[in-house]
Amino acid sequence: MILTVTLNPLLEKRIHNGKEIYKAGGKGINVSRQLNFLKIKNLAYAFLGGKNGKLIKQILSEENIDFKHIPIKTETRSALLTIDNNKITTVFNPNNEIDETEVEEFKSKLEKMIYNSSIVIFSGSIPSKQCEDIIPFGIELAHQHDKISIIDTYGTHLQKCIDMSPTVIHNNINEIESSLNIKLEIEKDKLDYLDYLYSKGIKLSFITDGANPTYASKFGFHYKIENPVIEEVDPTGSGDAFMAGIIYGLEKSLVFDDFVKYAAALGAVNATKLSACEVTEDEMNRFSTNVKLFTLGKKMKIINDSPTV
Repeated sequence: MILTVTLNPLLEKRIHNGKEIYKAGGKGINVSRQLNFLKIKNLAYAFLGGKNGKLIKQILSEENIDFKHIPIKTETRSALLTIDNNKITTVFNPNNEIDETEVEEFKSKLEKMIYNSSIVIFSGSIPSKQCEDIIPFGIELAHQHDKISIIDTYGTHLQKCIDMSPTVIHNNINEIESSLNIKLEIEKDKLDYLDYLYSKGIKLSFITDGANPTYASKFGFHYKIENPVIEEVDPTGSGDAFMAGIIYGLEKSLVFDDFVKYAAALGAVNATKLSACEVTEDEMNRFSTNVKLFTLGKKMKIINDSPTV
């Protein structure tokens, strides 16, 4: 089973063609939704509070997304999305504060959840400073129980998360540059950064950049992934769909060269939809044939390309 952790979930109010639609958002929840579409068993774990939290719980139940939550005193954040002729305008409300007691309760229940999972992914931002050590704490728990840990987070806590050596990491370029105060302008910058991540003990690393090529590292070997050409509608959630593809491959013990194509296909197809992370297996399979994978620099010469990490 896969555990997705969303520390900063979001209630989305979408206005489209005069209709109001509420959706449960937040990067880990998006990953869970996409994993459901790929028939991968998962559990979503999050902080939820107030009326927005109640609505999110109702929506998750309606979507058949299994979840556990820690109740909090403050209101879960929300966002207003206005869709007009496929143009999307988003206004985010401020993050909520999580107190130390709520953080400790969250952490106390995390160990058993990780123990009962094969993979744990920590996705998205953190709502407040009190939550900064939850992800490093979770990575350490995954190490203790010999589980795969994945991070797709950003902010000032990213460096501490990297220092804990998760198994897998994903970020887009903007997140890396803003979180670590570095520039990844040319290909060499990206490859050097991938080498840095490998030196920290991270086995699989992915740098995405919208429709531009994705750069990846597997045990220090570099790859460039060219995405399918699509007509973009809304890229929201494409990084989460991409990570669901990586998890899909790891959970099914697929070969790296195959599952990175599935991941790229999921991210691309997601960007053609107004809904986040609702790509079908059929769409994934069809679009994956249009993904191109290139090795960069040194080549890995092995007989059996083991996909596991």
